Amino acid sequence: MNPYITMPQITRETSSGFIKDTLQDEMFQHREVLCIGEINTDSVNSLIIQLHHLHRQSPDSEITMYINSPGGEVTSGLALYDVMQGISCSIRTVCMGTAASMGALLFLSGNQRDILPHSKVMLHDPLVSGGIGGSALEVERRAQQLMQTREITARIIAKHTGKTLKKIYEVTKQDSYFNAEEAVAFGLADRIITEMRGGI
Repeated sequence: MNPYITMPQITRETSSGFIKDTLQDEMFQHREVLCIGEINTDSVNSLIIQLHHLHRQSPDSEITMYINSPGGEVTSGLALYDVMQGISCSIRTVCMGTAASMGALLFLSGNQRDILPHSKVMLHDPLVSGGIGGSALEVERRAQQLMQTREITARIIAKHTGKTLKKIYEVTKQDSYFNAEEAVAFGLADRIITEMRGGI
């Protein structure tokens, strides 16, 4: 979450008096988490902690993850992906707005993948961050790492879409945008929803 965005608060009465919670806290109590904005170490660590807590509370209950993200760090995103795959809770992902790059990979890896009618999913190969410089050997090493990352992410996309690795490489060699109907047809999403059941 953007630290400069103020999350509205709600007041509820308990036996101990009035308690103020943010809307995010209220959503969390209903097993709903937000993957919004850039995917980086801080945002991923927060989501991992939330997922582990909800899993410990009820290992068999569904978690809903709302995603509106331009993507971000591949390493951080893969850490979150591993946790999503590793816990026993079924994770429902909901694309609202845009799920791009690593945000798309996280969205399409949900057990139930819902997309809002005017949302989009964008796939592409991992990008070079900070440029590649240094000696010839260093450039070669970085290039090899980038190609390994490309294969890892492509295999994940292929696994969750049912497409061949060759097809995924064709699609990710440039920025490929899918509207809601196209995302369902390609296997990136399961269904288009017009209502948010118990949602935000």
